[in-house]
Amino acid sequence: MTYLEQQVLTQVKAIIGNEEQVIGRRGILIPLKKALINEADIRVLIDIVSSDPALAAHLLWRSNTAQAGGIISTKNRSIKDALIRLGQVNIYRYAFSFYLKERLDELKEPYSKLVKGYWALTESIAVDAVQHLRDIEESDQPIDIDADEVQTLALFSVFGQVITLSAFAFLNAASEKAISLQVIKTLIDTQQQSLSIEAFEALGLDDDLRNEFMVAHNIKQTDNANSAGMVLRHVLAKRNVLINPLSDIDS
Repeated sequence: MTYLEQQVLTQVKAIIGNEEQVIGRRGILIPLKKALINEADIRVLIDIVSSDPALAAHLLWRSNTAQAGGIISTKNRSIKDALIRLGQVNIYRYAFSFYLKERLDELKEPYSKLVKGYWALTESIAVDAVQHLRDIEESDQPIDIDADEVQTLALFSVFGQVITLSAFAFLNAASEKAISLQVIKTLIDTQQQSLSIEAFEALGLDDDLRNEFMVAHNIKQTDNANSAGMVLRHVLAKRNVLINPLSDIDS
């Protein structure tokens, strides 16, 4: 690693650790997280989520995408129905990804185009992951995996790249002299695993999400037959985007 790359890596890591800079608008996310941790009454959650109509609409839409994939038989018609079915973990994951996407939309070129490409990939992976879960269930395999857990995990499938590129954009915006995109490309290519895991920890995302992410990317192994990470691993392997590619024996 060159001296410049090491400098940039250190600065990028510092930005990743700053949740306010990475996520931006957290007026809803902070009280929502506190309410979920404290297992607040559903009415409290409804009030918090409904205070941002865009978030409420997003959660309702996300909660129905599994139904559209054929996994859930009953469509949620109200935000209360959606929140009850999603559960604490999925509510926060969806809300976090919503505000992250909102923040990414503020980036200027050339980062905006690059991040949008990663996000389009993420959404496509999420669709494929839910479909793969449906295929498994239709094959009558004995599994018990929540469709929203699979979908929320898939939304973080290229989390390291998205967060690192965003941090680099913020870093370059504050620098007197622009740093070449080749530097961050090299860091993403060589440091993706460590940057991804550090981002999960620094931004306070749940341990299960981080662990299943590691399973999905073949960094960690599991004997759990109901692992959302194993469902996602199949999709990531087909797209050739695993952090730790499968060996010939595994594939």
